[in-house]
Amino acid sequence: MIKQIKLFDPQIGRNEENAIKNVLKSRFWASGAGTGKVKDFENNFNQYIGSKSCIAVNSGTSALHLALSLFDLNGKEVIIPSFSFVSTAHAVIYNGGKPVFVDIEPDTLCLDPDKIRKQINPKTRLVLPVHFAGMPCNLKEISNICKEHKLTIIEDAAHAAGASYNKKRIGAYGSAACFSFHPVKNLAMPTGGAITINMKTSKKFRKILLERRWCGISNRKGVKYDITDLGWNFYMNEFSAAIGLEQLKKLDKLNSKRKKIAKRYSKEINMERKMPFDKNCSYHLYWIQVKNRRFFMKKMTENHIETGIHYLPIHKMKYYNQNKHLPITENTSKSIVSIPIHPNLEDESVDKIIKLVNQFAK
Repeated sequence: MIKQIKLFDPQIGRNEENAIKNVLKSRFWASGAGTGKVKDFENNFNQYIGSKSCIAVNSGTSALHLALSLFDLNGKEVIIPSFSFVSTAHAVIYNGGKPVFVDIEPDTLCLDPDKIRKQINPKTRLVLPVHFAGMPCNLKEISNICKEHKLTIIEDAAHAAGASYNKKRIGAYGSAACFSFHPVKNLAMPTGGAITINMKTSKKFRKILLERRWCGISNRKGVKYDITDLGWNFYMNEFSAAIGLEQLKKLDKLNSKRKKIAKRYSKEINMERKMPFDKNCSYHLYWIQVKNRRFFMKKMTENHIETGIHYLPIHKMKYYNQNKHLPITENTSKSIVSIPIHPNLEDESVDKIIKLVNQFAK
């Protein structure tokens, strides 16, 4: 039987297995207060990123929801890309805001700073850029725009664990960044996420987020506590944190493998429309753009290679259904295909992928 080449495949070993067994045997599997392995993961990830503070949560969606809850978004607008997973837009709605979709750059597929500037008005409160596929946005230019208009940047770094910008890790540059640790991500967990904070008021915000992460519980003394604010059930469990601690130890090594594959794709795939190589990118995804996507994906499937589509434009979804024309987003979404890029890919598999992409990506 021919082995299928997976689109995503987390790298796990004995260390992760032992970590899970140890948590299982401890019978301490979860705590809303975020002690144990969760606290260890927060501290270690915070140190890895170089941020002022870190809050561990149960998903990237929760991270976005929680981070945006720090701001009064009722009647306000948040500038985001339409070319992203739906959680980016949902988090704005959860907090009473209005997502304003802006077009992307054709090479990076990240928010276009020039397009951001044109959408700013008195109702604009935040800019929420996405580091698409792990490629860093132009944070310097976006930051300059936001300073000029007194706006805050909250980064969607769901794809960007281990990516860098301006000699800093993503998550240490701007006000705050939201990460996802889904099983397909560069740092894999059964479920998990995190918020890194760099604002001067990081201690104050950390206290607020810790309370909101666990149903608003505050002023805890022994078995007694109070509720002073609305919160959610967003805390990370001990199993995820234990795996995350092991994954974090090898994150740079795993990302180096991704970059090695990306460099080959960039050099050897004979197409103009493909993801560029950038040593600062974490390469959660590697994308190409093809003319006949249905044909291409069918042929890759026949040859036992998984592919995917990341993403369909949010502004065209029935729930959002905004009568807006974003030409680069819409054209890209019709032709984009994700091909395998993960640390478990062997050289012969990469050879096969490159050969078949060049053969079928017309």
